[in-house]
Amino acid sequence: MYRNDTVVPYFALVFSAALFLMAYLNDRMRVVHEAGVVPHLTVGNIGLMAFAMVLFIYGFIGLLSNWLEGSELRPGKHEPEPSSLPMVAGVVLSLLLVMLSGFFVRTLVFANNPEIGYYNATTLQAGVFASMMLILALLIAIYKKYFVPEEVLAEDEKSDFPW
Repeated sequence: MYRNDTVVPYFALVFSAALFLMAYLNDRMRVVHEAGVVPHLTVGNIGLMAFAMVLFIYGFIGLLSNWLEGSELRPGKHEPEPSSLPMVAGVVLSLLLVMLSGFFVRTLVFANNPEIGYYNATTLQAGVFASMMLILALLIAIYKKYFVPEEVLAEDEKSDFPW
């Protein structure tokens, strides 16, 4: 049957960390800093970071697939194991999501107030929204793993090829 291996995703995560480190050291470890020149990213650094990000996403998706689906698919219907821990985690994450959504509304009101003059409100809004989306993704993954029964179907191959 189909094996969902973790060797390639682990290698992708390690290689992406090495590429990020290489881009960081290439940008920060200068022998002589030029006077008056602000350190900036070069085209090579941006390329290394982009490739590292693609590898990181690939590795993360591979490990998440292994966690959600298991290392080997077996035909049949598989019921999730009953446990109270996923329910508690879902309730806690849902409450955290509600609190963050209230905080997000407060950042919208805060950014609209011209008297305060907070110059970086969009960064705060983006961080809060990103954390809300991360919590929502965790809730969906917990729901898929612990509450949804899976059914793996296997069919005979119906092709005319001899192999």
